[in-house]
Amino acid sequence: MIQAQSLTKYFGLLPAIQDVTFSVEPGEIVGFLGPNGAGKSTTMRILSCVLLPTSGQATVAGYDVHRHSLEVRRRLGYFPENLSLYPEMSAERYLYFVAEMKGVKKQQRRPRVDDVVEKLGLEQVTKRSVGHLSKGYRQRVGLAQALLNEPEVLILDEPTMGLDPEQAAEFRTLIRGMGGERTILLSTHTLSEVQAICDRVIIIHHGRLLALDTPGQLAGRLQRVSETLLHVRGPRAEVLRGLEQIPGVLRVREESRIDDGASAYVVEAERIPDIRPILGDTVIRAGWKILLMSPRAMDLEEIFLRLVAEEEGSRS
Repeated sequence: MIQAQSLTKYFGLLPAIQDVTFSVEPGEIVGFLGPNGAGKSTTMRILSCVLLPTSGQATVAGYDVHRHSLEVRRRLGYFPENLSLYPEMSAERYLYFVAEMKGVKKQQRRPRVDDVVEKLGLEQVTKRSVGHLSKGYRQRVGLAQALLNEPEVLILDEPTMGLDPEQAAEFRTLIRGMGGERTILLSTHTLSEVQAICDRVIIIHHGRLLALDTPGQLAGRLQRVSETLLHVRGPRAEVLRGLEQIPGVLRVREESRIDDGASAYVVEAERIPDIRPILGDTVIRAGWKILLMSPRAMDLEEIFLRLVAEEEGSRS
């Protein structure tokens, strides 16, 4: 549904993005992750026909963003990082104005505006001027305008920026509910946001693509050792010594005390076939009790930091 091939954009002599290639499948929600200045907004503006690439190609819903920009715009809903709202307009008047600008036929404007107002919970504020709305409601109006033309593809650039935690959670729920129905590319520098709502993640840094995969697959690829979390009731020194003596175990650390006689341990081991049965047998034979045992994968923050560190190392 979205295809980017070797996208490069220069502003003067400064490269904003270089050789960016990725694809987003129909119905996917893909997170576009990177720090400020990484090239996320530049890429999204190219996909939204706001900027032309210096080189490379991109298609949205099968249409080239350069040669068929009008067709792309008909199938696209775009929520830019800095959305231009007209503060003196009522929310309802603004949405009618945008519907007209997007070419929604006159007889379809009222049903389309009514539909997005209902979906985004704007019924109570349609008559209020946009300039008097809270940040959360202004963001909802911004998402509503992106949905007016019933787009196949949504491109959302930092849609929860500036929202408080409760508003951001509500907004993420709205976006997640559109998955499957629409293809969504979501730009953010907030790791928890990607983890909460995205099927896959694109990681970009210094204008270059570092990774495109699910967080789980990235963790499996980057994690050099396996980690298992164990809650065990037994003598601490003996438990540590017994676990450390298991072949393949590299390190055991006590993470926290749970209650009298029980602690949480993290066992780092070589990436061999599942070590959990061996851990379980060792604990049982020693007469200790297992309260919990689960594998522990790298979280998205660890993945991001590892990829960035490796990229920085390759540049030095």
